[in-house]
Amino acid sequence: MKLITHYIFSAGVLSLALAPLTYYHLPIAVAVSVIANTVIDRLGHEIRGGIPVRTPLTHTLPRSVIWGLVSSSPLFVLYFYHYYYWYEVIRHIVPIAVAGVLVGPTHMVLDVVTERGIYVKKNGRWRRFALAHFRYNNPAVNGLAAVAGVIMLFLSTSPELLYYHYYFLLSTHL
Repeated sequence: MKLITHYIFSAGVLSLALAPLTYYHLPIAVAVSVIANTVIDRLGHEIRGGIPVRTPLTHTLPRSVIWGLVSSSPLFVLYFYHYYYWYEVIRHIVPIAVAGVLVGPTHMVLDVVTERGIYVKKNGRWRRFALAHFRYNNPAVNGLAAVAGVIMLFLSTSPELLYYHYYFLLSTHL
């Protein structure tokens, strides 16, 4: 998939997952999505014979989770220095950690439908696994994933979902 498609789809999934946890789910989701997807794609591709090829460094499911957490760590530092009270830091670090864990698998979900897929370990060797064999620049598949991401972004701001967030905050502060 194209990198912009990864940004939009991951931001949608993350904002939907973070909406019940924090008021700031949209900026956290967008920041983690852009940073982590850029890191996963830049570190996970090498040039062989003039063609960019995926490597198992970042394009496996367990390693993508690790790279998602590592790449979201600058946001941990940013929130740590921005807030002075520990309860404020912890309140923002939990959603960033959840986003860091989820961003890698959302990247793999999109890459598993491309023609080369992702890497899985089979009999001690890295093998490619793909569910569908679409080209990475297929406009229909990229458009469908982008539309799904935008729909999830809109759903994450729905009043019903935000109501549960406010109710959760009120019940924990009583």
